[in-house]
Amino acid sequence: MSMRRFLPRLALALLLVAAAAWATVHRDQINLATLDAWLGSLGLWAPIGYMVLYALATVAFVPGAIFALAGGALFGPLWGSLWNLLGATLGATLAFLVARYVGGGWVERKAGGLLKRLIDGVDAEGWRFVAFVRLVPLFPFNLSNYVLGLTRIPLHHYIIATLVCMVPGAVAYTWLGHAGRGALTGEADTVRYGLLALGLLAAIALLPRLIGRMRGSFAWIEANELKRRIDGGEAVTVVDVRRSDEFTGSLGHIATARNIPVAELDSRLTELAGLERIPLVLICRTDKRSATAARTLRAAGFTQVGVLREGMVQWNKAGLPVQGRTSETRLEEG
Repeated sequence: MSMRRFLPRLALALLLVAAAAWATVHRDQINLATLDAWLGSLGLWAPIGYMVLYALATVAFVPGAIFALAGGALFGPLWGSLWNLLGATLGATLAFLVARYVGGGWVERKAGGLLKRLIDGVDAEGWRFVAFVRLVPLFPFNLSNYVLGLTRIPLHHYIIATLVCMVPGAVAYTWLGHAGRGALTGEADTVRYGLLALGLLAAIALLPRLIGRMRGSFAWIEANELKRRIDGGEAVTVVDVRRSDEFTGSLGHIATARNIPVAELDSRLTELAGLERIPLVLICRTDKRSATAARTLRAAGFTQVGVLREGMVQWNKAGLPVQGRTSETRLEEG
């Protein structure tokens, strides 16, 4: 490994060790009074110090809500929201980089089943899935930062989706922290900020249902499971959304599949008329185009849509039968 690649990895490893050591020593000392005194000693550098501390805490698995509430109490609803958002994004980015370049094996062991769920989500929807994870707190924030580093999401997509889509949560917790401190000091705006924060948190809680309807949902199906359903005579329609040359290319196609390329799906929906409530399984080379097609069909009213995981690549790896195979095809698409 070249020195140019080694030094950044060494820096990330040292950061992880430093954050873990700091959390071990100071975790029980993190409270509003301690933060207030320390930040007061920094003067104009207090916001920078706070964001760095927030980032280190994120890397060290310190619950982010502690800092989010403290930010509102110490800096007020506006500046506190900004410093909280930037500190959380910096910490999330550092954790992402640690997982991608230094601690991948450790993250895999710690993540368990969460790793597969996040990888599947990113593979299917890319940055949109990261946005969903940030908007809807269904996954542990600190752990998901690391796990997302093991997916194929580009760093800049990850940072932008994280920064933008954490705004509602950052604002809500910041205003709640400000309202809490205001209640202790008797500030007049306490009730207003508290109600605004609670209203925003309630809206965030309703996001899973709303986003689920907007995104559409579909089931992932393994190759052997689809083969079993076909052989068992189940009423399942297989739609291959690859181009026609791929349909008869080197990977072949499933015997019962009908070919409707994803680019033509909107204009050929009439060919699927009457199948709105019949199980449909979509196939492409991997599963990227199938996932896109699945969202199109869900939006068009099809209720039982599935996607063959890893597509015809996995079907061939499993040694399952195909038809129409020729010697050459273009394999660059998913």
